[in-house]
Amino acid sequence: MSRIRELLSDSLIYGLSGVVARFINYLLVPFYTKFFNPAEYGIIGLIYAAIVFLNVIYTFGMESSYIRYAADRGRSDDVFKTVQLSLLGIGTGLCGLLWLAAPVIMPLMSLDGGGGNLFFMMLVILWLDALGIVPYAELRLIRKAVSYATIRLVNVAINVGLNLYLVIGLGWGLEAILISNIIASLFSTGVLFIITLPKYKGVWSYDVLKTALLFGLPYVPNGIGFAVNEVLDRFFLNAMSVDDITRIYGAGYSPEEITGIYNACYKLAIFMLIVVQMFKLAWQPFFMRHATADDAPAVFRDVFRYFNYVSAIVVLTVGLFAHEIVRINVPLLDATIIDSRYWMGLSIVPWLLMAYWFQGWFVNMSAGIFIREKTIELPGITIAGSVVTVLLNLLLVPKLGMTGSALATLACYAAMCGILFVRSRRVFPVSYQWGRAVAMMAVSLAPVLYGTYWPVNDFSIHIKLLLFLTSGTVLTVLCFVQFRYFSKD
Repeated sequence: MSRIRELLSDSLIYGLSGVVARFINYLLVPFYTKFFNPAEYGIIGLIYAAIVFLNVIYTFGMESSYIRYAADRGRSDDVFKTVQLSLLGIGTGLCGLLWLAAPVIMPLMSLDGGGGNLFFMMLVILWLDALGIVPYAELRLIRKAVSYATIRLVNVAINVGLNLYLVIGLGWGLEAILISNIIASLFSTGVLFIITLPKYKGVWSYDVLKTALLFGLPYVPNGIGFAVNEVLDRFFLNAMSVDDITRIYGAGYSPEEITGIYNACYKLAIFMLIVVQMFKLAWQPFFMRHATADDAPAVFRDVFRYFNYVSAIVVLTVGLFAHEIVRINVPLLDATIIDSRYWMGLSIVPWLLMAYWFQGWFVNMSAGIFIREKTIELPGITIAGSVVTVLLNLLLVPKLGMTGSALATLACYAAMCGILFVRSRRVFPVSYQWGRAVAMMAVSLAPVLYGTYWPVNDFSIHIKLLLFLTSGTVLTVLCFVQFRYFSKD
């Protein structure tokens, strides 16, 4: 239990900073949906979708490699310098190649009409983000959670403040969003450089680089797979025909507008994403520190149970009250959480919340692969997930539009979890008590789907509160009461 408390302590620090940072950053959603129309917001969504995808390529799996090999503090300086300087060279080279390929890439992002400046700023953001990966990993590894959290929070504060100033004060357009990001990233990269400056006393080593690449490269297709699952749907939606859009949503919508609406409503799933990310940040160092303990499988089982309880409460809360959340007024901005022009996409929220829940399962079950250094297993899993994503988007988007993309994302993560579970149990078996996990998922999802697809006018807040309290009570019992049935599975 003391080790779980240690994990909880780190998770709370990372998580609270993440919650605050995401909340501050989330204030930009009502801001963007008020000042930018859905088509403009769709373009921004495509740019940041590309950033998510390309970030994986820029980092070459080095974050995982660094956590793995810098855990040996005797050679951590050499590992740090080798990996960091290598990322500097890789990032610079990739920026040059992407700039040369801009005439081919920009039309895919709806930037072919004079968006070269936005594309260039995107490359600068990618370069700066790549240089922060290893320093952030070092802070996590040595449990400097407060320093980590402070830098992230100040970064977000700078980003939000500049967005407000440049758009409201100076009347800038979409370029304000990227310029704000660049300045905030410059701050973070500079501070991280100062903090980790002593680590540069190490010696650059080809052997260290080779070892790091061999361990980290399998994470690249894994990361690409996750990026495909996270952002490829925007590009499928942006490629929808006007006829399909008109048939599903009525006349008057462009592909860019549908992408923007989807991107805005997708943000509601951020609450589940926060849970997964705060858990992941603390989970990787935690399971590496305790991997050799005799009771590690039992500890990991309990961690999985508590993770499911928190996830179920988040899914229940956000999914059930999505229509109420988007109507909340934001002080000073004279805007709601999401502008009413975007509400037609709210039906995607339950499916995306569930998708992130499965992503959390994937993170949890990856411990065995990581501990046994079987990362070579990951590419096949992510390739399978990517195939599911692509095929279902091709099949469902023309028929269901935004809902099709959300269902494709959910199906992909569910498939990846199933495959990973089979692979992981061979090298590091853990009894996850699947009966309890599935029961929690069913109890939280049933009222959410009921609330989403029941006619809104007939579904009062009182009924929602009753469903919330009833389901929450059942979830608490499922988590904390020991059932003989669950102890056997």
